[in-house]
Amino acid sequence: MPVTTTKPKAGSRGKPEETREAILVAALQEFAQEGVAGARTDAIARAAGVNKALLYYYFGDKETLYGAVLDTVFSGLSQAVLAALESKTDPREKILAWAGAHFDYVAHSPVAPRLVQRELMRAGRSGSPHMRRLADRYLRPVFRKLVETLHAGTEAGEFRKVDPVHFILSTVAMIVFYFGSTSMIEIMMHSDPLAPERIAERRFAVLDMVAASLFVKPAHQAHSGTTPSAAERRRK
Repeated sequence: MPVTTTKPKAGSRGKPEETREAILVAALQEFAQEGVAGARTDAIARAAGVNKALLYYYFGDKETLYGAVLDTVFSGLSQAVLAALESKTDPREKILAWAGAHFDYVAHSPVAPRLVQRELMRAGRSGSPHMRRLADRYLRPVFRKLVETLHAGTEAGEFRKVDPVHFILSTVAMIVFYFGSTSMIEIMMHSDPLAPERIAERRFAVLDMVAASLFVKPAHQAHSGTTPSAAERRRK
Protein backbone atom coordinates (compact mmCIF):
# COMPACT_ATOMS: atom_id res chain seq x y z
CA MET A 1 0.00 0.00 0.00
CA PRO A 2 1.26 3.54 -0.68
CA VAL A 3 2.54 5.57 2.21
CA THR A 4 -0.12 7.94 3.46
CA THR A 5 0.12 11.44 4.88
CA THR A 6 -3.25 11.21 6.61
CA LYS A 7 -2.78 10.50 10.29
CA PRO A 8 -4.78 7.48 11.50
CA LYS A 9 -6.10 7.30 15.02
CA ALA A 10 -3.31 6.40 17.39
CA GLY A 11 -5.27 3.62 19.01
CA SER A 12 -4.65 2.15 22.42
CA ARG A 13 -2.41 -0.55 23.79
CA GLY A 14 -4.94 -2.96 22.34
CA LYS A 15 -4.38 -1.57 18.84
CA PRO A 16 -0.61 -1.61 18.31
CA GLU A 17 -0.73 -1.50 14.50
CA GLU A 18 -2.82 1.68 14.52
CA THR A 19 -0.45 3.27 17.02
CA ARG A 20 2.60 2.26 15.00
CA GLU A 21 1.08 3.61 11.79
CA ALA A 22 0.19 6.90 13.44
CA ILE A 23 3.79 7.32 14.60
CA LEU A 24 5.16 6.51 11.13
CA VAL A 25 2.83 9.01 9.45
CA ALA A 26 3.80 11.77 11.89
CA ALA A 27 7.48 10.87 11.57
CA LEU A 28 7.37 11.03 7.78
CA GLN A 29 6.16 14.62 7.95
CA GLU A 30 8.71 15.62 10.59
CA PHE A 31 11.71 13.94 8.94
CA ALA A 32 10.77 15.28 5.50
CA GLN A 33 10.50 18.79 6.91
CA GLU A 34 13.46 18.85 9.32
CA GLY A 35 15.76 15.98 8.33
CA VAL A 36 16.87 13.28 10.73
CA ALA A 37 19.18 15.62 12.66
CA GLY A 38 16.65 18.40 13.11
CA ALA A 39 13.57 16.24 13.69
CA ARG A 40 12.21 16.23 17.24
CA THR A 41 10.75 13.09 18.72
CA ASP A 42 8.49 15.09 21.01
CA ALA A 43 6.95 16.78 17.95
CA ILE A 44 6.45 13.37 16.32
CA ALA A 45 4.85 11.94 19.44
CA ARG A 46 2.56 14.95 19.79
CA ALA A 47 1.46 14.77 16.13
CA ALA A 48 0.84 11.02 16.48
CA GLY A 49 -1.20 11.49 19.65
CA VAL A 50 1.09 9.36 21.81
CA ASN A 51 3.63 10.05 24.53
CA LYS A 52 7.37 9.81 23.92
CA ALA A 53 7.68 6.72 26.09
CA LEU A 54 5.30 4.87 23.77
CA LEU A 55 7.21 6.10 20.71
CA TYR A 56 10.45 4.72 22.13
CA TYR A 57 8.69 1.52 23.12
CA TYR A 58 7.80 0.89 19.46
CA PHE A 59 10.98 2.13 17.79
CA GLY A 60 13.78 2.31 20.35
CA ASP A 61 15.42 5.54 19.19
CA LYS A 62 15.15 8.27 16.58
CA GLU A 63 17.50 6.61 14.08
CA THR A 64 15.52 3.37 14.20
CA LEU A 65 12.28 5.30 13.67
CA TYR A 66 13.86 7.15 10.75
CA GLY A 67 14.92 3.85 9.19
CA ALA A 68 11.40 2.48 9.63
CA VAL A 69 9.97 5.51 7.82
CA LEU A 70 12.39 5.00 4.95
CA ASP A 71 11.44 1.33 4.77
CA THR A 72 7.76 2.26 4.66
CA VAL A 73 8.30 4.68 1.77
CA PHE A 74 10.56 2.42 -0.28
CA SER A 75 8.65 -0.81 0.35
CA GLY A 76 5.37 0.78 -0.67
CA LEU A 77 6.89 2.16 -3.86
CA SER A 78 8.56 -1.17 -4.66
CA GLN A 79 5.31 -3.09 -4.25
CA ALA A 80 3.39 -0.65 -6.44
CA VAL A 81 5.83 -0.59 -9.36
CA LEU A 82 6.66 -4.31 -9.26
CA ALA A 83 2.96 -5.09 -9.55
CA ALA A 84 2.92 -3.05 -12.75
CA LEU A 85 6.09 -4.61 -14.14
CA GLU A 86 4.97 -8.17 -13.37
CA SER A 87 1.59 -7.80 -15.08
CA LYS A 88 0.88 -10.03 -18.07
CA THR A 89 1.03 -7.25 -20.65
CA ASP A 90 3.39 -6.27 -23.45
CA PRO A 91 6.56 -4.23 -22.76
CA ARG A 92 4.93 -0.94 -23.79
CA GLU A 93 2.12 -1.31 -21.32
CA LYS A 94 4.50 -2.44 -18.59
CA ILE A 95 6.71 0.61 -18.96
CA LEU A 96 3.75 2.98 -18.98
CA ALA A 97 2.22 1.16 -16.02
CA TRP A 98 5.52 1.40 -14.13
CA ALA A 99 5.84 5.14 -14.77
CA GLY A 100 2.18 5.67 -13.90
CA ALA A 101 2.42 3.64 -10.70
CA HIS A 102 5.54 5.51 -9.62
CA PHE A 103 3.85 8.84 -10.33
CA ASP A 104 0.68 7.87 -8.47
CA TYR A 105 2.62 6.68 -5.44
CA VAL A 106 4.53 9.93 -5.13
CA ALA A 107 1.42 12.02 -5.84
CA HIS A 108 -0.30 10.26 -2.93
CA SER A 109 2.52 11.36 -0.60
CA PRO A 110 4.24 14.40 -2.15
CA VAL A 111 6.50 14.88 0.90
CA ALA A 112 8.21 11.54 0.22
CA PRO A 113 10.62 12.93 -2.42
CA ARG A 114 11.82 15.51 0.10
CA LEU A 115 12.53 12.76 2.62
CA VAL A 116 14.40 10.67 0.04
CA GLN A 117 16.42 13.67 -1.16
CA ARG A 118 17.47 14.42 2.40
CA GLU A 119 18.60 10.83 2.82
CA LEU A 120 20.59 10.94 -0.42
CA MET A 121 22.32 14.13 0.69
CA ARG A 122 23.03 12.65 4.10
CA ALA A 123 24.52 9.52 2.54
CA GLY A 124 26.81 11.56 0.35
CA ARG A 125 28.05 13.72 3.21
CA SER A 126 28.75 11.36 6.07
CA GLY A 127 27.34 7.98 5.21
CA SER A 128 24.00 6.40 6.01
CA PRO A 129 23.23 3.17 7.86
CA HIS A 130 20.15 2.72 5.66
CA MET A 131 21.17 3.33 2.05
CA ARG A 132 22.61 -0.08 1.19
CA ARG A 133 19.65 -1.88 2.77
CA LEU A 134 17.19 0.24 0.82
CA ALA A 135 19.04 -0.34 -2.43
CA ASP A 136 19.40 -4.09 -1.99
CA ARG A 137 15.93 -4.77 -0.63
CA TYR A 138 13.76 -2.42 -2.68
CA LEU A 139 15.57 -0.78 -5.60
CA ARG A 140 17.59 -3.60 -7.15
CA PRO A 141 14.57 -5.90 -7.78
CA VAL A 142 12.76 -3.05 -9.54
CA PHE A 143 15.84 -2.11 -11.54
CA ARG A 144 16.38 -5.71 -12.70
CA LYS A 145 12.75 -6.00 -13.80
CA LEU A 146 12.91 -2.71 -15.65
CA VAL A 147 16.08 -3.66 -17.51
CA GLU A 148 14.50 -6.99 -18.44
CA THR A 149 11.40 -5.20 -19.76
CA LEU A 150 13.43 -2.67 -21.72
CA HIS A 151 15.50 -5.41 -23.33
CA ALA A 152 12.36 -7.38 -24.23
CA GLY A 153 10.79 -4.33 -25.85
CA THR A 154 13.94 -3.53 -27.78
CA GLU A 155 14.28 -7.10 -29.06
CA ALA A 156 10.63 -7.06 -30.12
CA GLY A 157 11.20 -3.89 -32.13
CA GLU A 158 8.83 -1.88 -29.92
CA PHE A 159 11.46 0.31 -28.24
CA ARG A 160 14.26 2.48 -29.47
CA LYS A 161 17.65 1.27 -28.29
CA VAL A 162 18.32 3.24 -25.13
CA ASP A 163 20.71 2.95 -22.24
CA PRO A 164 18.52 1.35 -19.53
CA VAL A 165 20.31 3.12 -16.68
CA HIS A 166 19.90 6.59 -18.13
CA PHE A 167 16.33 5.95 -19.25
CA ILE A 168 15.33 4.80 -15.77
CA LEU A 169 17.14 7.66 -14.04
CA SER A 170 15.64 10.24 -16.40
CA THR A 171 12.12 8.93 -15.97
CA VAL A 172 12.33 8.81 -12.18
CA ALA A 173 13.84 12.32 -12.13
CA MET A 174 11.03 13.59 -14.33
CA ILE A 175 8.50 12.26 -11.82
CA VAL A 176 10.06 13.22 -8.50
CA PHE A 177 11.45 16.63 -9.46
CA TYR A 178 7.94 18.01 -9.91
CA PHE A 179 6.86 17.04 -6.42
CA GLY A 180 10.12 18.17 -4.88
CA SER A 181 9.81 21.61 -6.49
CA THR A 182 6.19 22.50 -5.80
CA SER A 183 7.06 25.70 -3.90
CA MET A 184 8.97 27.15 -6.84
CA ILE A 185 6.45 25.87 -9.40
CA GLU A 186 3.65 27.62 -7.51
CA ILE A 187 5.58 30.90 -7.58
CA MET A 188 6.44 30.56 -11.27
CA MET A 189 3.05 29.37 -12.53
CA HIS A 190 0.76 31.22 -10.07
CA SER A 191 -1.26 28.07 -9.43
CA ASP A 192 -1.30 25.16 -7.01
CA PRO A 193 0.86 22.38 -8.53
CA LEU A 194 -0.84 19.83 -6.25
CA ALA A 195 -4.37 20.69 -7.36
CA PRO A 196 -6.05 17.59 -8.89
CA GLU A 197 -6.19 19.09 -12.39
CA ARG A 198 -2.49 20.04 -12.29
CA ILE A 199 -1.57 16.55 -11.07
CA ALA A 200 -3.58 14.99 -13.92
CA GLU A 201 -1.89 17.26 -16.46
CA ARG A 202 1.55 16.42 -15.11
CA ARG A 203 0.82 12.69 -15.17
CA PHE A 204 -0.25 12.91 -18.79
CA ALA A 205 2.88 14.89 -19.68
CA VAL A 206 5.18 12.36 -18.00
CA LEU A 207 3.65 9.36 -19.75
CA ASP A 208 3.59 11.26 -23.05
CA MET A 209 7.31 11.95 -22.71
CA VAL A 210 8.06 8.31 -21.82
CA ALA A 211 6.18 7.10 -24.90
CA ALA A 212 7.73 9.70 -27.20
CA SER A 213 11.27 9.00 -26.03
CA LEU A 214 11.08 5.19 -26.02
CA PHE A 215 8.45 3.80 -28.38
CA VAL A 216 9.42 3.19 -31.99
CA LYS A 217 5.86 3.96 -33.13
CA PRO A 218 3.94 5.47 -30.24
CA ALA A 219 0.32 4.47 -30.39
CA HIS A 220 -2.18 7.34 -30.28
CA GLN A 221 -3.14 7.95 -26.65
CA ALA A 222 -1.08 4.89 -25.63
CA HIS A 223 -1.11 6.15 -22.08
CA SER A 224 -4.85 5.69 -21.64
CA GLY A 225 -6.49 6.68 -18.40
CA THR A 226 -4.62 9.98 -18.18
CA THR A 227 -5.85 13.49 -18.72
CA PRO A 228 -4.41 15.75 -21.45
CA SER A 229 -3.14 19.13 -20.45
CA ALA A 230 -5.11 22.32 -21.03
CA ALA A 231 -2.67 23.22 -23.82
CA GLU A 232 -3.28 19.88 -25.56
CA ARG A 233 -7.03 20.27 -25.25
CA ARG A 234 -6.78 23.66 -26.91
CA ARG A 235 -4.83 22.17 -29.84
CA LYS A 236 -7.59 19.64 -30.57
